[in-house]
Amino acid sequence: MNSLNFPLTLTFKITTLSNDFTAQDANGNTVAYVRQKMLKLMEEVQVFNNESRSELNYTIRANKWLEFSATYTFTDRMGYETGRIVRKGWASLWKANYEILDEKQQTDLVIHEENPWAKIFDSMVGELPLVGMLTGYLFHPSYIATRPDGTQVARLKKEPSFFGRKFTIDKLSQFETGEEDRLLLGLMMLILLERQRG
Repeated sequence: MNSLNFPLTLTFKITTLSNDFTAQDANGNTVAYVRQKMLKLMEEVQVFNNESRSELNYTIRANKWLEFSATYTFTDRMGYETGRIVRKGWASLWKANYEILDEKQQTDLVIHEENPWAKIFDSMVGELPLVGMLTGYLFHPSYIATRPDGTQVARLKKEPSFFGRKFTIDKLSQFETGEEDRLLLGLMMLILLERQRG
């Protein structure tokens, strides 16, 4: 997934029981198809090259059954660990906070929610009859990824869409070696986790 043409658009399928989405680049080319395995005791996500699922590029696995403060490990097609994303348990109760670690377990990137009120209003209004159907057009949570020195690298944002199924990733600075794949895998896992939380 290196050297992609940003922004990327992530679109969830609403016709399947599994939690699947497609990632497309700025030219509309599919760069990844992400599938969350259903009915697994420990969470597992597979990242394929396209919707045909002909080539598995990465697997993301949880290290524990309960996801409150789980670590999700990225492994490539050869089985080598390329990084991890860690949800900062208690710190994420109000405002989502994650760390992406490199293959040496050093903090590579930090991701935090920019405006937690957007998600709260989205959840509250989503429970109202009829009006709840429109939340996909009203509230748009966003997440910013930064390096430990504060440099902003990318922004993930929910876009106006029916059923809240579309997200974009904008590149804010040049990637360092290995950073792009870890960032994208981390943001893909973050979307799945945050959608579960509401």
